[in-house]
Amino acid sequence: MITQLQTVHAGSFHATASTLPPVKQAHSFRGPALAGFLAALALGGCTVGPDFSAPARPTEQAYLADPKTELGQAGTGEIEQRLALGTTLRSDWWTSMGSATLNQTVSLALDKNKTLEVARANLAKAGEQVAVERGSLYPQVDAAGGIARRQYGASFLGPEAYSFPAFSAYTGGVSVNYDLDVFGDNHRRIELAAADAQVSAETLNAARLAVAGDTVMAALRIASTRAQIDVVQNVIESDQENLKLVRTANGSGVASQIDVTTAQSQLDRDRALLPPLHQQLAASEDALTILVGKSPSAWQAPAFSLAEMTLPRNIPLAVPSELVRARPDIRAAEAQLHAANAAVGVATADLYPKITLSAEVADEGLTSGPSGAAWSLLGGLTAPIFHGGSLEANRRGAQDAYDAAFAQYQQTVLAAFQQVADNIHGLSNAADAVNAEQQALDSAGAALRLARLGYGVGTAGIVQVLDAQRLQQLAELNLVQARTRRYAQTVSLFLAAGGGIPDPAPEVASAK
Repeated sequence: MITQLQTVHAGSFHATASTLPPVKQAHSFRGPALAGFLAALALGGCTVGPDFSAPARPTEQAYLADPKTELGQAGTGEIEQRLALGTTLRSDWWTSMGSATLNQTVSLALDKNKTLEVARANLAKAGEQVAVERGSLYPQVDAAGGIARRQYGASFLGPEAYSFPAFSAYTGGVSVNYDLDVFGDNHRRIELAAADAQVSAETLNAARLAVAGDTVMAALRIASTRAQIDVVQNVIESDQENLKLVRTANGSGVASQIDVTTAQSQLDRDRALLPPLHQQLAASEDALTILVGKSPSAWQAPAFSLAEMTLPRNIPLAVPSELVRARPDIRAAEAQLHAANAAVGVATADLYPKITLSAEVADEGLTSGPSGAAWSLLGGLTAPIFHGGSLEANRRGAQDAYDAAFAQYQQTVLAAFQQVADNIHGLSNAADAVNAEQQALDSAGAALRLARLGYGVGTAGIVQVLDAQRLQQLAELNLVQARTRRYAQTVSLFLAAGGGIPDPAPEVASAK
């Protein structure tokens, strides 16, 4: 895949009037040739440096060497999931889980989350920076004025000036400065700012995706913990029944006091499982509260339940060539690549002359006398001749930064493919785990029933009953956790697929 990604040739540049000479000849123009060349550029305009071209999309058609649509076998009574490769994931992907309460909670988080407020403010700041840079394309007009009390010395205008009286004079007017930007330095800086703004926009998209994912995951943890608490409470009720049974048997001489003590110990141990689960539940609820931008004292997390959620049967998944457009981190990496490309253009423009025009119009006069108009018009040119190699080194450094950004883009794409592949494997294994845990629970339940019957007729001891009950308890907890992992793997795959969240930021206008 990496070799298929298109690179930008940073040694090229774009000119709308004519083709410019190589960068190394930027200071080789002389006399009338330079004046004529600059006049042509001022009329036609040009932008030196490389024009950005987005990397080519990957050519892979699947995420696994052995593509498959079936995602494991969850067993009887469980939802079987399938991959729908090449289909589009909805932007509100969490609604596919069928929980109105979850939908409301995610919407609240996307609206009130404080991390998102930070990202929105940073995006707004980046947009203003584009406006700042775009202002360089227009004349800069400033007001200027001054007043002074002055006494000339004899050496300034001659011996007779010694007798000139002191006087007060003023000046007031406007000054206008305009950078012709004949080599596109300002345009490249605008392009750089626009690319940075796009990075901020994709950072906001990534934050929205992360907040939505964290909110759903917090809801799943709450639902899973509540289900585990229900299992433990059922086990405690069973322990109490066992203890009652043993005490009755002890009263009739069938069971010993050791049996009673053992049953009481099992009840006490199972009761000790509840405080950590309650702590886990409280921590998950508090985390969800922060995600929706509230404090734990001001908002109560809903009582989520796995029974109220539904696993989506069909999992939409973009093909690899479309994944690079769906994931905000990849789009951000491309925007960073664009910014690095524009930085090469800025460094290239520094090798070329800069032309500015300045004009001043003012009213000048004595404070106690008449005034008159004054004006000036200046043209300025600066061209690099010798900077000790710093300008060329700066351009080479910008090119190196571009190469690093390109490699980072490639790595981001590869990491995205890995995440998708891992979650496809994870969904298959999670479904198989649910099937295995359900079989383990069925076996443990059958063993517990037989142990209790045997204890009732005297063919089994209390230790056998308690061991069987412990296995059933473990199987029930494992089944709850396995079902939760299946939900979590589904959410993780949605996140790895980019979440389908659209770009909420306005499109940044082209700098050219």
